[in-house]
Amino acid sequence: MQILRATAYRRMPWRNGGGETIEMAVSPAGASFDTFDWRLSMAHVGASGPFSLFPDTDRTLSVIAGNGLTLKLPDRDVTLDRKTAPFAFPGDVTVDSTLVDGPIDDLNVMTRRTRCHHRVQRRHLAVSTTLALSGEIAVLVAIGGGVEVVAGSQAVTLDSKDALALKVGDISTLTATPQGTPQGTVDLFVVEIAFE
Repeated sequence: MQILRATAYRRMPWRNGGGETIEMAVSPAGASFDTFDWRLSMAHVGASGPFSLFPDTDRTLSVIAGNGLTLKLPDRDVTLDRKTAPFAFPGDVTVDSTLVDGPIDDLNVMTRRTRCHHRVQRRHLAVSTTLALSGEIAVLVAIGGGVEVVAGSQAVTLDSKDALALKVGDISTLTATPQGTPQGTVDLFVVEIAFE
């Protein structure tokens, strides 16, 4: 298991120059936008505008703070907020975004579709919850409060925006318990990555 603390994340300019992203984890380590297999990041979105294009990439976007964001895709419009499920879409289609009411923060997962694929779940934690993991790599992200994660004989406490990366072959089941926050206010994002 690897604990990823929010204080150590790397800040990088957006590919389209319109803002900043906070890189939480990338594989291979140190990979650029053009060479990653998978990438997990957060961003603060202060203005409406187009998304950057990422060829041969699949994305999943989740709103983690603010009042929401509407995505305009070639075939439909989708509005996301802090309660909606993570939204998956191709990274190489044209997407424009409109803020619903003020800035938002988002969680973004990207995988190179020729090398791996991913699934993202948003779990609203009110009580201790057992999670069964699939894929080869899992990354858990706490949002809105702390989460204690118990996997086998190991226990880790994540503060808000911290993450825990682990190999699923080593640990396929764990327990997550919200810590020190009003009941039901903590989200745990479960990112599962499988290689082709």
